[in-house]
Amino acid sequence: MAKTKTTPPPPRRGRPATRAAGLLVALLLLLGVLALSLAFGAKPLGLAEVLDGLTDPGSPAYPVVQQMRLPRTLLGLLVGTALGVAGAIMQAVTRNPLADPGLLGINAGASAAVVTSAFLGVAGAGGHIWFALAGAAVVTGCVYAVGGGRGATPARLALAGAALNAALYSYVSALMLLDAASLERMRFWTVGSLASADLATVLRVLPFIAVGLVIALAAARPLNVLALGDEQARALGAHPAVVRAVVIVAVTLLCGAATAACGPLVFVGLLVPHLVRALTGPDLRWMLPACALLSPVLLLGADVAGRVLGRPGELQVGIMTAVLGGPLFLHLVTRSRAVRS
Repeated sequence: MAKTKTTPPPPRRGRPATRAAGLLVALLLLLGVLALSLAFGAKPLGLAEVLDGLTDPGSPAYPVVQQMRLPRTLLGLLVGTALGVAGAIMQAVTRNPLADPGLLGINAGASAAVVTSAFLGVAGAGGHIWFALAGAAVVTGCVYAVGGGRGATPARLALAGAALNAALYSYVSALMLLDAASLERMRFWTVGSLASADLATVLRVLPFIAVGLVIALAAARPLNVLALGDEQARALGAHPAVVRAVVIVAVTLLCGAATAACGPLVFVGLLVPHLVRALTGPDLRWMLPACALLSPVLLLGADVAGRVLGRPGELQVGIMTAVLGGPLFLHLVTRSRAVRS
């Protein structure tokens, strides 16, 4: 009987190539949304006008683009990236795909500190950012201590964070109702807004967000190991307590700076990592870059939609992210295996 020569199957396309293609698509989407953010507002601008506004000081569009839309777009890019990456690493460290950066009370701590600083007369992101970082750090330390210190587990941390979240947001509401001046100064901030963005704010938050991103990207591999469980991670040479502490530092920097600049924004750090995980899988070495690209797409897209739908005024971006993100996230929750299991 003659032997039949078997032909080996053609090599399958590696998943890294698919992921790389996905990152390229995400980058193209981001570039498109950046262009839309520069073009749309109370007065729409054409592509030629946007280019003139970026390069020609004599152009009528130059003040609009340089002083208003470019800082707003850059701030949305930074804040979206910060919230998306913070959400991804928080979901990894708590092993909860439906978690968000506010789970440990970090956003609530930053918000409470900023509103307190406004009550004391501090104005501008330059002063608020230090209060926001201090508030986020203090609340994070409290959550870590209440959650069990070195023996903290994701469940304990989540419960402690939820309790502090409720208390701190009640404090914020009470303080703003007691002081009408603070309420007037902070009413757009508490909703979440990019409207007051300027280049000075962008430059103030940039170092904090940049450092937070570097720490988060460096923690991607240890967090992948931590996903196997603490015992397995220790067996592989990882130190779960150290990894969690490093992640908390990164999230404090990212969320503190973002909250000081724009106020508490919902669903960006919650929704985007959940969507990205379905495309890239749980490997944070791919998830974090994808979140860094797609989170600003959601935030700036919501901001553009608010400017278009609210003409001649605008709808704040915090309202738009809630309106757009809420129904979509409820749809994802009903289909999530994590919720059904």
